[in-house]
Amino acid sequence: MTITNDNLTVRPATTTDAGPLIAVLAEAFRKGPVADWLIPDPDDRGAVYYRYFRDAFHHGLEHGEVYTTSDQYAVAIWYPRLAPAPADAHQRVEALERIAGAYAPKFVLLEEMFDAFHPDEPHHYLAYLAVDPTRQNRGLGTALLADYHRRLDQLALPAYLEATTMRNRQLYLCLGYTAGPTMVLPAQGPTIWRMWRGAPTSGGRSPFPPTRPRRGLS
Repeated sequence: MTITNDNLTVRPATTTDAGPLIAVLAEAFRKGPVADWLIPDPDDRGAVYYRYFRDAFHHGLEHGEVYTTSDQYAVAIWYPRLAPAPADAHQRVEALERIAGAYAPKFVLLEEMFDAFHPDEPHHYLAYLAVDPTRQNRGLGTALLADYHRRLDQLALPAYLEATTMRNRQLYLCLGYTAGPTMVLPAQGPTIWRMWRGAPTSGGRSPFPPTRPRRGLS
């Protein structure tokens, strides 16, 4: 489906979008507290992030839903999570070791923490929303979200994501999300804000669901 909104076209991404959209993902996430924690050396970060987001983009195409804008300056990767997602932890660790090399342990820890604190209630999960840094603050990310949110409301389903900066947290609050309990990454890592946009109800929206950490994390 292709949707045009205020001269901006939102459409599903395909493999032909891989080059520009992987670059957008890698560049958009290259700076920030999580990036500094994952890979302190900025000289190493670019290559590792490109490999990581190449994997994320193609995984999203195969297992989730990926959307972009007509100019390819923004991308969103969503996953329907209508039941707890099965995972092969050993296979994922091996993949992250190939992608991140010496930095793999922190990538493994990050993904394990995200999974451990993930809500069980059926929802759609926004794994990544990225806008080219040279095109930010022009409504591209908001357009991608508004398009997907409309469809979630029609399905009466909530949305969940992790915000990694206070700025992003505030953006999602303005877009109808509520903040749940936070996570703090170890080894002097940054705070992660868990965000929930409830399903529409007669009284407003469904509240942030209670969650208990899995895999023994606490």
